[in-house]
Amino acid sequence: MNINAKKIDAANATIEATIANEEIQSNVEKIAKELSKTAKIAGFRKGKVPLSAVKKQYGEKLEQDAESQGLRDAMAQGLKDLGVASEALMGEPQITKFEKGADSIEVAIKIAMRPEIELGEYSAMVEDFEKPAVSDEEITERIKNLADSNAALVDVTEDRALVLGDTANINFEGFLDGVAFDGGKGENFSLALGSGQFIPGFEDQLVGMKKGEEKTIKVTFPENYGSDKLAGKETEFAIKINSIQEKAEVTLDDELARKMLPGEENATFDTLKEQVKLQIESEKLTQLYNDELKPKLLENFVAKLAFAIPEFVVEQEMDMALNKKAQTMSEEEIAELRENADKVTEVRETFRDDATNSVKATFIIDALARAEKITVNEQEVMQTIYFEAMQMGQDPQQAYNHYQTSGYLPAIQMAMVEDKVLSKLLNSKIKDV
Repeated sequence: MNINAKKIDAANATIEATIANEEIQSNVEKIAKELSKTAKIAGFRKGKVPLSAVKKQYGEKLEQDAESQGLRDAMAQGLKDLGVASEALMGEPQITKFEKGADSIEVAIKIAMRPEIELGEYSAMVEDFEKPAVSDEEITERIKNLADSNAALVDVTEDRALVLGDTANINFEGFLDGVAFDGGKGENFSLALGSGQFIPGFEDQLVGMKKGEEKTIKVTFPENYGSDKLAGKETEFAIKINSIQEKAEVTLDDELARKMLPGEENATFDTLKEQVKLQIESEKLTQLYNDELKPKLLENFVAKLAFAIPEFVVEQEMDMALNKKAQTMSEEEIAELRENADKVTEVRETFRDDATNSVKATFIIDALARAEKITVNEQEVMQTIYFEAMQMGQDPQQAYNHYQTSGYLPAIQMAMVEDKVLSKLLNSKIKDV
C-alpha cells in the first residue's frame, strides 16, 4: 500500500493511498476464513464450512468489508506517519476520493485535529475597567419604588380626579356594535392605572374621572387578541367609578428597613441603602458585562490569538447559517437558489468570516476554561434551565426535556462555560471608582 500523508496545518491533514487489488483479495481471504468458523450454510456443519462456500454465499459483502478494512489500514498508517494519535481527531474522517481501477483503489481522506492554542499571557489582553458608580439619588429612588410597590392602599377622601398610579374600583361593560359581548362585564373591579392590565387605551381614558362619575369610552382590541370576534375591532365600554384609592405615603426610616429586610432585627436605613447599592451595582455590572465588555473581550481574543482550526467545523457552521438564512427567505428567493447552484455557493460563502470567528471563539473559550479550571456540570445546566423556566411560568421538567430531546444541552453548557470564563477574567480587572 502506497501512503502519502501530509499536514495542511496544525488542525487539518490529508491521507492519500493506493490500495492494490492484491491487498483487497488478501483481506477477503482473511475475512472469509474468520467467517467460516461461525457461518451457517445449508449442507455444512458449523465450523466446517469451506472458504469456497463462504465466498459464494457472501461474495459482495466480503468485497465491501475487505475494502473497508483497506481504508482503515490506510487511515491507521497515515495517522502513524503524521504522528497523530486517534484521540486527537475531531469528527469523522471525510473520504473525498474512492476510485476503483483495474489494479487498485485510489483513496483520499481528510482529517481534522483538535487545535493547539498557545494562550500566552492571556490575562494581559483583559483591560482594566472601573466598577459602575451608584449615586445616592439612584439608591433613594430604588428604595422608594420598592416601598411604593408594597405600600398599602388607602381611600381617597378628597374630591379629586384619577391620576396614573391610583387604583380605581370600577363597574364596566363592553359593547360591540351596540351589543354586550361575553367576558366584557365586571363589577367592583380594582384596576391600577398604568399597570397595563387592560387593553391599550382603556386605563388612559379613566385618568381625570372622579368618584361616582360615569363615562363611555372607545377602545380597539389588538389584532392578535385571543378572541377572533374581538381582534382588531373597535368597541365601547360603559364605565362607572365607585371609589379611588392611592398608595399610602412611605417614610424612609429604620422601620421601613426592618420591613424590607426580614430576618435582620437590627437593620437600619443605612443597612438598607447598602444592600440596595450592592443590588444596583450588580445589575449595572451585569449589563456592562453582557452589553459591552464580554463581547469586546472575546473579539479581542479572536483577533489576537492565531491558530489553525478544523475546516469541517467551519463548513458545518456555514451550513447552519445558510439553513437559518433560508428560513427567512421568500419562496421566490428559495426557488432561485434551487435553480442556481452557483448562487447557493455565493450566498453560503458570505458566512465564512463569521463562521470562522465563531469557531475560533469556541475553541478559545474551551482552552481558557481548561487554563482557569472552570467547568459546568449537568446539574448546573439543569438548575439554570429550571430557574429560567420558573421565572417564565413554564414547567421546569418539560423545559429541560425539550432542550434534552432537541440536543440543545451541550450548547447551553458551552454558553454557561463562556459566561463563567469571561466573568472570572473581567472580575480580576475591576477597579473601584
